[in-house]
Amino acid sequence: MAKKEKKEKVIYYDDGSTISDMSPVMDSRRRLFKNDNSKPRATEKEKLKTFFQVFKMMLVPTGVVLLVLLILYLVFALIAKSA
Repeated sequence: MAKKEKKEKVIYYDDGSTISDMSPVMDSRRRLFKNDNSKPRATEKEKLKTFFQVFKMMLVPTGVVLLVLLILYLVFALIAKSA
């Protein structure tokens, strides 16, 4: 006969706060943004360069999706006109 393994008992402690009490989260965010030795933010020129790089990357997929939608529209228009 096999012995059953005894499960570890988990003890939960209640600190009395409600579930919607977000004060610990906000305190940690304040500490994150309070640091003055943080990395410098990107300049406007760098932001525009990044935007246009991403825009160029998404141009072909956007064109393909628009082309598929146009073809579907034309197919359904022809079906509706012939019916």
